[in-house]
Amino acid sequence: MSNSSKHRPGDAKAQASYSARRADGRRSIIAAHLIHAFYGHWAANDPRGSGSTDFLAPKFAALGPIHHGRKPQHIQPSRDQLRAFHDEHAGLLNFPLIWIDDAIRIEIAAAIEETIAARRYTCYACAICRNHTHLVIRTHKDPAPVMWEQFAQSVRNRLRLRFPTTISPHHPVISARPYNVLLHTPDDVWTRVRYVEPNPAKDNLPAQRWPFVTPYDNWPLHNQR
Repeated sequence: MSNSSKHRPGDAKAQASYSARRADGRRSIIAAHLIHAFYGHWAANDPRGSGSTDFLAPKFAALGPIHHGRKPQHIQPSRDQLRAFHDEHAGLLNFPLIWIDDAIRIEIAAAIEETIAARRYTCYACAICRNHTHLVIRTHKDPAPVMWEQFAQSVRNRLRLRFPTTISPHHPVISARPYNVLLHTPDDVWTRVRYVEPNPAKDNLPAQRWPFVTPYDNWPLHNQR
């Protein structure tokens, strides 16, 4: 089941006015899409392309150059090429890869829920996939990078505590590269919610419904008709 309510975009004139009032170079931020990649799963020089522009460690450069952005479909690697790359990449990592199974997913969800309650965040969408998570969080006094780190540290701490035999106290758990997308209009938020919700299906996981997700109500235009 999905957490979101039916897509109910605001009145087109109201949305245009809302955007126009913020077309002065200082656009308001109404939410953020936070992505937490688990350590070692997303390489800077992933042969499919990546959002990175540099290497965190020079040793990874031997596996190939960085292609910023996703490569066009006609030059995407084959499955065998991708598997070979990731096998080599895993061999260069300082810590083992963590794959999110059902037990780990439950603990990640608990860490997310605790952080939302403690920081008084509002979550509009959440997907906990096999090697990364997605969150759409309403704007807050904490900037997006701070929110990203709050969730990351909560997940790290909880998984190290709950799985001490497989996750060492020094395991990074989450990638060191924060990734967030700032959202400026209700349509931006709806687009991200609709992207996040079906993400588990891409990993052949069932639909997810989390009690800490608040269905998006078109905020801050929720009272306009």
